[in-house]
Amino acid sequence: MSGLTITSTAKLSSGKAIPLLGFGVWDSPSHLTTKSCLGALKVGYRHIDTAQVYGNEPEVGEAVKQSSLKREDIYVTSKILSPGSDDAATYQKCLESVHKIGGKDGYLDLMLIHNASPGAASIKLMWQAMEKLQQEGKIKSIGVSNFGIGHIEKMKEYAKVWPPMVNQLELHPWLQQREIVDYCHKNNIIVEAYCPLVRNQKAKDPDLSSVAEKHGKSTAQVLVRYCLQKNWVPLPKSDNPGRIAQNADIYDFELDKQDMEKLDGQKQEAALVVAVDNQAT
Repeated sequence: MSGLTITSTAKLSSGKAIPLLGFGVWDSPSHLTTKSCLGALKVGYRHIDTAQVYGNEPEVGEAVKQSSLKREDIYVTSKILSPGSDDAATYQKCLESVHKIGGKDGYLDLMLIHNASPGAASIKLMWQAMEKLQQEGKIKSIGVSNFGIGHIEKMKEYAKVWPPMVNQLELHPWLQQREIVDYCHKNNIIVEAYCPLVRNQKAKDPDLSSVAEKHGKSTAQVLVRYCLQKNWVPLPKSDNPGRIAQNADIYDFELDKQDMEKLDGQKQEAALVVAVDNQAT
């Protein structure tokens, strides 16, 4: 893991590369989203994660346009929470995200089904719409979020593209979701970690604080680094320019075996999977 840099990527089953560090924009108000994304891109992030339900897809798209970077150098993800009334309406709903972010001739690097709560029939509608858009080149890769093993296995009944290329989950030392994470790793599904900073609820945890003090880093930096060393793609979020930069400054240290064991050994809490994930921190 010592060879990691802010430009490090992983390869999806689609053959595309996904940056290992992402920038989340859940709950980022529309008047700040573009500025925050531009700040993230300026300090080296190359991966932005949004969703239809966040209500800030156009602002993410504006940041991509305003940046001095080539479109192919920025990886953009969005998510669909629920299908339309039928196949055509669901396809159009997915396409709207492409247009809001990339314009009429644009594309998305990744689109996810936001979670499994709409049920099997709705998941099928959304997945097949995303498959069609992938075939057309309007979405490069497709995946899921907050899916368990059963949800992913059931997709085999109809999916032309299987397994999903990504499964985005709430992950941190207090919620490691080991069974689904192991399943994903064994099936070549990239695991993304939302809420890697635990909504700042563990900033004073003694074990986490001791690891941070040992390395001269913030607890947030330790948590992001921990995700990378677990082979997860973390998606920290902030609208504070200083914290945006700090959360990406995690490549000049490495957690040792003792650090990882200490963090791995935290008491596990119940997963909170709701209609809209709280990616805030």
